[in-house]
Amino acid sequence: MCAIEIQDFGGRPVAVFGLGKSGLAAARVLLASGAHTWAWDDDEGRRRVAGSEGIELVDLYRCDWREPAALILSPGIAHTHPKPHIVAARARDAGAEIIGDIELLVRSNTRARYVGVTGTNGKSTTTALIGHILRRGGIKVAIGGNLGTPALELDALGEDGTYVLELSSYQLELTPSLTLAIAVLLNITPDHLDRHGGMKGYVAAKRRIFGQLNGPRAAIIGIDDEHGRAIAAELAAAGEAKVIRISGRERAAGGVYAIDGRLYDDLSGAAAEVLDIGAVPTLPGAHNGQNAAAAYAAAKLAGLNRAAITGGIASYPGLPHRQELVATIEGIRFVNDSKATNADAAAKALASYETIYWIAGGRPKEGGITALSPWFGRVARAFLIGEAAPDFARTLAGHVDTTVAGTLDAALPAAFALARREKRPRPVVLLSPACASFDQFANFEARGAAFRDLVRGLVAPAAAGGER
Repeated sequence: MCAIEIQDFGGRPVAVFGLGKSGLAAARVLLASGAHTWAWDDDEGRRRVAGSEGIELVDLYRCDWREPAALILSPGIAHTHPKPHIVAARARDAGAEIIGDIELLVRSNTRARYVGVTGTNGKSTTTALIGHILRRGGIKVAIGGNLGTPALELDALGEDGTYVLELSSYQLELTPSLTLAIAVLLNITPDHLDRHGGMKGYVAAKRRIFGQLNGPRAAIIGIDDEHGRAIAAELAAAGEAKVIRISGRERAAGGVYAIDGRLYDDLSGAAAEVLDIGAVPTLPGAHNGQNAAAAYAAAKLAGLNRAAITGGIASYPGLPHRQELVATIEGIRFVNDSKATNADAAAKALASYETIYWIAGGRPKEGGITALSPWFGRVARAFLIGEAAPDFARTLAGHVDTTVAGTLDAALPAAFALARREKRPRPVVLLSPACASFDQFANFEARGAAFRDLVRGLVAPAAAGGER
């Protein structure tokens, strides 16, 4: 495989602001491609890392913005709502193009095929699942974007390759040249509303994925929420794309859907059951029915047959931090769902288990956990951590017994001890925080890794006593 090369920006500098994973990858590729690169981050440690690799550090708050041709902006940095970051505003005022790392990938690989996946929840699982199925089916694939591997750390595939990319709403706004062979919208529920000026702006940002279709112009759309249903109807009425509806709970005529853990293919107009998703341990819960339906539809459009697709789904290895089964000790399962950073994502996990010792909390998101009340009856006790703990305790009062543990390292052993003592049927110690991680951890990955380490610390004492 070959490394990605970026075309010249006419000899003018290219600025990179934000040196997290994707920003640093962009700066590295630009430098390796011979572009005059200016890089900056507010974090001194990140600047130090970039500087040690020979990347030129230029203070983008003080530079002459008449010089750079473009600003490569980290998707986490606001360029519109709630107000543009000062660096983005100065770049725009000077006429510099503001784009993201996905845009650089597309410009460097214009002849490759692109499959894009967006949605509020399920993006990572669906992206990884599509990539796994295609790769197992013999298609040359690279998988990344908002999921794990930054776009510019992927291989340059050429015209016979397929990029399967998870695309956040932020990334879609920064990728004007992206043309997709297959575009997937899973669902839309409230999230990141401040960055999009409200729900209307958020829906519009997600809908952008369908303004960037080419070739067969295939739009795979989840119809389990009102926004998805409306977008599917609009696109079908316009006749500008082949619309395939998917669902995780009801029949989707002419599409793919899951009901009661069974996957159905109705793409030819003759619905047939194709897979028992409940038998796939890495796709627990009803919500994964929609993810599997989307992946099935995408793989069918990519040319794979039913047997290849269902075999790929059945062999899917799963993703870390997404209902990841870490261990089973004394019949108690420990599930790491640290990626559940909002209530809607946590709902998927709560709906998947019967007896839950729930570890929740962190930096709260708008709306809290009130929407999770239909699943409170499944929770044996909640162990609350982080900034959200007091508010969550108030919400749960009278519905769920709670312990304000404060930290993860206090919550986990307390949950384990109670689950051992109570001996309820099918117990699960579940980390599904319904919150961001930034009050106590660098990111959700660090939070999930801490959970794993704590569980592994429980295994040794249990094993020493002859228990499993």
